[in-house]
Amino acid sequence: MASIQETRRVVVAIDGPGGAGKSTVAKRLADRLGFLYIDTGAMYRAVALWARRQGISWDNVQALEEMAKAAAIGLESNPLKVTLNGEDVTLAIREPEISQGASKVSAIGGVRRALVDKQRELARQASVVMEGRDIGTVVFPDADVKIFLDAAPEVRATRRVKELEQKTPPAPPKERVLAELEERDQRDRGRAESPLVQAPDAVLLDSSGLTIEEVEEAILKLVRERTTNGREHQRG
Repeated sequence: MASIQETRRVVVAIDGPGGAGKSTVAKRLADRLGFLYIDTGAMYRAVALWARRQGISWDNVQALEEMAKAAAIGLESNPLKVTLNGEDVTLAIREPEISQGASKVSAIGGVRRALVDKQRELARQASVVMEGRDIGTVVFPDADVKIFLDAAPEVRATRRVKELEQKTPPAPPKERVLAELEERDQRDRGRAESPLVQAPDAVLLDSSGLTIEEVEEAILKLVRERTTNGREHQRG
């Protein structure tokens, strides 16, 4: 049986606000399809982390643009791993402070352009499931499948608290997490460079009342319908 990678490169783009479930479902889909999972947010986090370690302000546009161009960011799917200039930073980039820094860094046009170039290069090498906030609008406007994954703010905050509780307990109060999510939403939707918007041809999927399995199956169905090689990865 021919590999799905032997026919043509397929891009599945999943956009949406924080806490909608993008990362979780993208990882699962990539595994099911045998595609490369690209967490674009991790790339912005890596730049924010590098800047913090170098004592560079997240408002220093010129320095951050140069860092984004120079950063050697590696992404691996099984197991999930993020490297920055050869160092494993998988856990370090998930610190709450770095999350806030990533939001500021991602609003800088030069940083976005540098990382978009890196993201497109990854997709030239393999079929990908890529998630972020401007994948279907800017990075891959011609993606085979575009999803805008959303959920009610209260639902997203609850999910984020649970995620933080599992990773770095104790988690902050839900009210604080909700306020941070809403602040991030406002910043992402209002920025001049690549704002968070639903692509006109993206399928809106509200995950508020759905399990992760239901979201996964809904997107997988779309992939199968719109591509000739949206077959599940054959293990073994």
